[in-house]
Amino acid sequence: MGPLGEIEALGFGALWLGGSPSLTEARACLDATRTLTVVTGILNVWRHEPADVAAGHAELRSAFGERFLLGIGVGHPESTGDYEKPLTKMREFLDWLDAADPPVPREERIAAALGPKMLELAAARSLGAHPYFTSVEHTRFARERIGPDALLAPEVAVVVDPDTERARAKARDYAASYLQLTNYTGNLLRFGFSEAELADGGSDRLIDAVIAHGSAEAIAEAVRAHLDAGADHVCLQPVGHQTEQLDDYRALAAALL
Repeated sequence: MGPLGEIEALGFGALWLGGSPSLTEARACLDATRTLTVVTGILNVWRHEPADVAAGHAELRSAFGERFLLGIGVGHPESTGDYEKPLTKMREFLDWLDAADPPVPREERIAAALGPKMLELAAARSLGAHPYFTSVEHTRFARERIGPDALLAPEVAVVVDPDTERARAKARDYAASYLQLTNYTGNLLRFGFSEAELADGGSDRLIDAVIAHGSAEAIAEAVRAHLDAGADHVCLQPVGHQTEQLDDYRALAAALL
């Protein structure tokens, strides 16, 4: 049994592919599993032609049915040279998906969203919203913004390590690159963190709020806090152990599933 097969056997219901994945990568994961829903989390709208995305989506839905969900997002200005008017770009991309032949139905796509206007667009034009690097307070705000019916699926980076200080240090190392991205820092400032807390790797309060860390049981409590705040589904991203993550998934499954 390969790693994806074991993750599936542990009882996880969905696999979210990060790092601006392609539909080819999604197919490989679908081929390697039998029951997991596979989601592109997220396909970057600046890097793909909507007609190609719609055609690829149709192929994957034909082959794998509801096991595939198309996740799209605008990414970050720091990594996209043509980045401008992200809300307009997302709206246009959704328009193109609607007009494609065949189209991508609203309920077969989900959008990355942080700010209030993008959250509203995600709820109006897709299955719901997929935030990242956010606090429980943001999850509560997002639920209020998108209403009771849209799917809310925040992604939470986690560090499974019972040594709290060591776990926080790993979390801070992981957070460093994200604290250089204005989409994320702007969102954190909106939710009560100061410029000083964003500096020098992030304050303890900030790190504790956005990256769940500690024992698997402690992480399970953090996940439940997002669910209590209105999340329908929490995407877990184990970090801190490079590519050796299966032990983390095993521990998280025992605590959560």
